[in-house]
Amino acid sequence: MTLAQDLTVAVKDLAAKAGFTRAAVTGTGPVAGEGLFRDWLARGWCAGMDYLRRNVAKRFCPELLIPGARSVICLAASCAPGESKPSEGLVALYARGRDYHKVLAKRCRRLMDEIRRVESGFTGRAFVDSAPIAERSLAAACGVGWIGRNGCLYAPGLGSFLLLCEIVCNLPLVPDGPASSRCGDCDLCVRACPTGAIAGDGLVDARRCVSCLTVECKGAIDPALWPRMGCRLFGCDACQLACPLNREVPAGDAELRGLTGPLGGAGLAELLAWTADDWDVATRGSAIRRAGYPEFIRNAVIAAANSGDMSLAQPLRKLLPTRPDLGDLIRWAIERIT
Repeated sequence: MTLAQDLTVAVKDLAAKAGFTRAAVTGTGPVAGEGLFRDWLARGWCAGMDYLRRNVAKRFCPELLIPGARSVICLAASCAPGESKPSEGLVALYARGRDYHKVLAKRCRRLMDEIRRVESGFTGRAFVDSAPIAERSLAAACGVGWIGRNGCLYAPGLGSFLLLCEIVCNLPLVPDGPASSRCGDCDLCVRACPTGAIAGDGLVDARRCVSCLTVECKGAIDPALWPRMGCRLFGCDACQLACPLNREVPAGDAELRGLTGPLGGAGLAELLAWTADDWDVATRGSAIRRAGYPEFIRNAVIAAANSGDMSLAQPLRKLLPTRPDLGDLIRWAIERIT
């Protein structure tokens, strides 16, 4: 093998030791997907996430993001539950363990330290949702997986319950080739979406996506979507749970998938009574903090309304005087379950 090949193998071995399930390499030039992304933006499907309109060219060309960089090390860790038929809970699977941003960033730092021991001239920057970088497109370009109809990245043998990050570096590593899609004609993920947000071509309308609504949306949610959001407090796994490729996959990283979850098993009645301080204590070290306390309670009211549990009417009535901004939503929720 050449020196570059030896170094690439060494980097991948170190990535596995650092706790990453998959590692692959791509170059820093343009990758596929920019046109589709611009089409998505033109449709207005980014909802209120206008920051996505900035630095579009950089997202799909890492050498514009980090001038002089030569390789991108694409990394993945699994948060799969390890159940043959996992059920959906109040919190999406990726947010039930420790905040993956912190976990993966720590592993990246450890990996970069080890690479530096092997190659003293190594320099690089790690990104865990921290820069304009098209992580799924990069991961698809080097065969970590392929982008499915629901926009999620699927890795062979691991499914789509993956968390991604990248190290953009100066090493002349040997790039890997792309993986072939295994979705075939299956459209179960499209049909499983409770709000019809999935177009089926890898694009998702964030204005309707339950995951985006419960996590990114600040303020009011379209009332027409309330009854279709189900009992989802943070995120949504509906499309992934419907996918046959996510069945019988090995259990993911225990640190990322969590055992009891950030809510500690609390039910909706208890959650509706949480104060801001209660929320603050319970969500420390969790990705749930992406949605603030006001959004957390808003989501809990919608989940209560869709639960069919009449015992939640009383907690909702108690909440009404303290959250007049949610008045219409709370009154709808009480009427819906009673």
